[in-house]
Amino acid sequence: MEMRLTPVVCIAQDYIQEKTVDDIRLRQAILELPDNKTEHLPEYLPLVPGMPVLLTENIATELGLSNGTRGIFRQLIYDGSPENFRYHGQNFPPNTKFITQPKYALVEYPGCKLDEKFAELSSKIVPIAVSEQTFLFDAKELLPENVAKATKINTKATKLTVKRKALPLIPAYSMTTHKGQSQTLGKIIVDLVMPPGPIELASVYVSLSRVKRLDDLLIIRSFEFATLQVKPSTAQIEELKRLDRIAQNTRKRFQFIA
Repeated sequence: MEMRLTPVVCIAQDYIQEKTVDDIRLRQAILELPDNKTEHLPEYLPLVPGMPVLLTENIATELGLSNGTRGIFRQLIYDGSPENFRYHGQNFPPNTKFITQPKYALVEYPGCKLDEKFAELSSKIVPIAVSEQTFLFDAKELLPENVAKATKINTKATKLTVKRKALPLIPAYSMTTHKGQSQTLGKIIVDLVMPPGPIELASVYVSLSRVKRLDDLLIIRSFEFATLQVKPSTAQIEELKRLDRIAQNTRKRFQFIA
């Protein structure tokens, strides 16, 4: 049976000097920035009811709603009508609804410590409101490379302060090791083929320790056995020694003798 769910895509709203960015080239260039340059507010947020999502900000840490918390998207509340045209050639399904004025998303957090439910919402359903962040964009990137090199432009003069409004959520069908820290998951598929560059000990340990049973772990493809033999760095060893000294001094001070 085919599930005919209409995909929804929230488009981030960017402002410069409190005005909406109307220039198409500038708008597209800002939307193409990676999340790590936009304070982790996504430019395009595809949403389908029932899909897992990940919080990217601390909302209420005392309730278990913090950066990296997984939830299940249930419904989007927004102003205005969905846009009918496609955004910048992005490869979304033909029936996609583009939302430019989201108010909040209703997300279910099974592990949330919220005792009482909000108004008429079901238990564990939390409204996640639109967030606002500012970041810098260098407009010099819009110039052709030969012009940018030939023209001596003051870098400060080409940097624009952009204010972005968007939902602090990202799809969570997959996540990086960094985002997976402190989480206990039901079943996971892990890729142990590491990218170029130094391999961190945490890259292996964190990903392999997110489940309670070995049966709930699947390694997706073959990998170099050396990945499992990563040793702590010099800095990590020194930190372990420092913590060990603190532990020993604490035992002596409070006469906790092992």
